[in-house]
Amino acid sequence: MLKNSKVTLGLPHSDPVTESVADLLTLAEPLDYKSSRMSMGLSPGAQPAMGKGLLPSPGDEEGRPAWNSKLQYILAQVGFSVGLGNVWRFPYLCQKNGGGAYLVPYFILLILIGIPLFFLELAVGQRIRRGSIGVWNYVYPQLGGIGVSSLMVCGFVGLYYNVIIGWSIFYFFQSFQYPLPWAECPIRVVNGSQAIIEPECEKSSATTYFWYRQTLNITSTIEDSGGLNWKMTMSLFAAWLIVCLAVIKGIQSSGKVMYFSSLFPYVVLICFLVRGLMLKGSVDGIAHMFTPRYTPPKLEKMLEPQVWREAATQVFFALGLGFGGVIAFSSYNKRDNNCHFDAALVSIINFITSILATLVVFAVLGFKANIMNEKCVVENAEKILGYLKSGVLSLELIPPHVNFSHLSAVDYQEMYGVIKTVREDSFDQLGLDPCILEDELNKSVQGTGLAFIAFTEAMTHFPASPFWSVMFFFMLINLGLGSMIGTMTGITTPVLDAFPKIRKEFLCVGCCIVAFFCGLLFVQRSGNYFVTMFDDYSAGLPLTVVVILENISVAWIYGTKRFMQDLEDMLGFRPYSFYFYMWKYVSPACLTVLIVATVIEMAVSPAGYNAWVEELASEKFLSYPPWALGVAYSLIIAAMLPLPCVFIARHFNLLSDGSNKLSVSYRKGMTKELSGLEEENESRFILGKGTPSPSPSPMPSHRPYLGPGGAQEMTNTAGYGTGTPTKTGYQNINSPESEL
Repeated sequence: MLKNSKVTLGLPHSDPVTESVADLLTLAEPLDYKSSRMSMGLSPGAQPAMGKGLLPSPGDEEGRPAWNSKLQYILAQVGFSVGLGNVWRFPYLCQKNGGGAYLVPYFILLILIGIPLFFLELAVGQRIRRGSIGVWNYVYPQLGGIGVSSLMVCGFVGLYYNVIIGWSIFYFFQSFQYPLPWAECPIRVVNGSQAIIEPECEKSSATTYFWYRQTLNITSTIEDSGGLNWKMTMSLFAAWLIVCLAVIKGIQSSGKVMYFSSLFPYVVLICFLVRGLMLKGSVDGIAHMFTPRYTPPKLEKMLEPQVWREAATQVFFALGLGFGGVIAFSSYNKRDNNCHFDAALVSIINFITSILATLVVFAVLGFKANIMNEKCVVENAEKILGYLKSGVLSLELIPPHVNFSHLSAVDYQEMYGVIKTVREDSFDQLGLDPCILEDELNKSVQGTGLAFIAFTEAMTHFPASPFWSVMFFFMLINLGLGSMIGTMTGITTPVLDAFPKIRKEFLCVGCCIVAFFCGLLFVQRSGNYFVTMFDDYSAGLPLTVVVILENISVAWIYGTKRFMQDLEDMLGFRPYSFYFYMWKYVSPACLTVLIVATVIEMAVSPAGYNAWVEELASEKFLSYPPWALGVAYSLIIAAMLPLPCVFIARHFNLLSDGSNKLSVSYRKGMTKELSGLEEENESRFILGKGTPSPSPSPMPSHRPYLGPGGAQEMTNTAGYGTGTPTKTGYQNINSPESEL
């Protein structure tokens, strides 16, 4: 502040002033600088769509943590976006929707909605340097509920996602034995002497039995809780302990963890791919993946809405859009970081990882399919030999070149075809299976069914199977840990921004303790059904709504042109016009269609779950009881409720905007400067009337002062400094055009 200014010296001037700088600095209530009519460039009484000065002052950034290196930041973003879904969801969608043909809609939607929206979240987080709540409060306070909804969804997803990590931890420690405990069915001793194979295992398989009975000890319905499963409870505790240690110091601790948790899964995937390609039948599995399995007349399936909806959903969740983790991580960057490059790089890495994981899965499943097909051939060949010995079948039906001691799948197919043609009327009574490799490859598995049943069964046939099992489940733990670090950052960062006096260590420990006790719901014997419920209802629709509102806030309320200009100021170059049209038109349209398709599917599809029936040793679809259906829909409502609540509260001025406080460093700096002036003359802080000073305003240009009552327009006039009357006595000469 200039010491010889008329304001400082208390000389008289003609403009009325409502407050002094000293009074301003001693106010207990923060000044609503964003609502200033001068800053907004609006006429009196007009409602601003959004503030132009959206950045916190430079002082707000003092003491904010930062990434140690660009590599650490990229690994954090990759670790968050690349998760379990890349390993067990993407391969299933390829298998279900036509193999390699599915990659076409996926890649198109990655370009149309994935990369542009990922770039948008990176840009606003890096520019405003706040968590999800602070960012959207700055962009458009009435839509500040976006950040709260993101935080709610992060909480819901984190609760059940860490349960999956707990399952992986259990399998990890069970893998340190040979043979693997799920390699064979257990033997039950009856009447003290008779040994029989466990009936439930005999009807299903060893890996299926180990998963449902020895791991989950699952009940037959969601209504029967069955009490806590203590093995899973201890595994869940271990999972939350690992997560807590990883995030307790913020990015200082989680950033170091990311060096390992983000890179190790790639080492394992490459090792599995090399080992898988050496297994018999792996090429069959990979060929099955890349070969479109629809004849030309059926290629129209790729135009079906369901295929595109599933591709859009996978793109959406693969990049972690809407969770707040992307914004939180980018908020620790410098403002001149090239986030456009980061968005393209992370998206491409994510896509390549999905392809790599799919190659591994299909190579291993191809090996498994060959093993199961050979087993099928042997079992049915024994049936045919029995029919030949008993005279049910004639030796004339067997081709002369067929050798039962070395029966190939091709020979069996030929023999099967002859028998079926000759014995057409009574063929079904023979009970012979076709043993077609394609049928085995077409068995769709996803999620826990792929990781804990199909993949584990394949690994039992690997040489040195315990080693590969340890590697696989350690990879799952690291994939899950990377995603959980991002999820927890999406929760803690906005809270710490809103309440900076809270110690991050206490907050992280408190969140993990609360989450562990809430997670006990998922480690009951019926807990797997609640995992399915949360996975189906807590994130899908709410996150889509959150992201489309993010898109609308920036592209339509703030303005795409202004945002592009801000990006040019921040990056040093103007992004391609492609992003302008994506943000303005294409992405909102795609997200709207996705929301409508999701609502329609929820309305027409029966709400239920696949229950494991012990007596049948198989899954059976059951509808949710009314109370469970109420819980499912309450998850959607709870996640989306902050959106209308915050909008209404802000619209009617029932809730203040917590993002517009003067920075502590600015207050301290001004107070220190004024205290020096107090030593000269305390009375000079009181502003009197007189000639207006030509000196600049002591207030920072991006913090315009709100006039009395919050409704008085504050404008510069041509007469400032020339004696011409102005509308207020306090002027802001350098109000920025845009600072998002």
